[in-house]
Amino acid sequence: MTEVVEVPLPTVQEKITIGNPNDVKASEGSFQLEKLPFTYDALAPDLSAITLESHYGKHYLNFTNNLNKAVLGTELENLTIEEVLKKLDINDPVIRNNAGGYYNHGLYFKCIDSKKTGEPKDTLASTITKDFGSFSNFKTSFKDAATKQFGSGWLWLVVDKTGVLQLTTTQNQDNPLMPNAPVVGFHGTPILGIDLWEHAYFIDYQYKKKIYIDAFFNHINWNVVSENYQATFKK
Repeated sequence: MTEVVEVPLPTVQEKITIGNPNDVKASEGSFQLEKLPFTYDALAPDLSAITLESHYGKHYLNFTNNLNKAVLGTELENLTIEEVLKKLDINDPVIRNNAGGYYNHGLYFKCIDSKKTGEPKDTLASTITKDFGSFSNFKTSFKDAATKQFGSGWLWLVVDKTGVLQLTTTQNQDNPLMPNAPVVGFHGTPILGIDLWEHAYFIDYQYKKKIYIDAFFNHINWNVVSENYQATFKK
């Protein structure tokens, strides 16, 4: 007689060890990571800890390290990331992809909050109403444009050269600060961006991108977006 003992399989939580975003450090160089003000699991279940750890601790980190290597010893090394993007030669794929990826992800992580933050207030709220008709119209337009973006890319809320808020999409790691990069919409200064690459949502939602867009919208840090908007007045 052989005794059979059933051993329970480990749960997903037991199999996977989630790290701490504070432990993620870029290589020494001109550009460093935007710090997350919350833990990887703080946005669950809307965005899982696994997704955030991969997105922040791998994708964003990789763009940062690659950019630091690419600018080392060049005239770009001592510039701000905005200056790098505005001087960008779009025929240089290394700088284009990594400078774009660094800036894009920095803005993305800066503009999300662990809490569900509701709606913008004060000046930003009134400007959204003026330029889109209402916050409800903006919300519908934002989600619709993000859902329709085909393939890997980004949707941006930008302040155009006349000071008007516009929605703009770009492919890959391009953004509206790159003067010669193609955009659908307007070039300008981004104050909010949503990552529409599959790595931002596939673990949680597979091909249901629209659900990810809804989840992201619920966690927009409107205080930061408002600060970004106010900062455009000084430029």
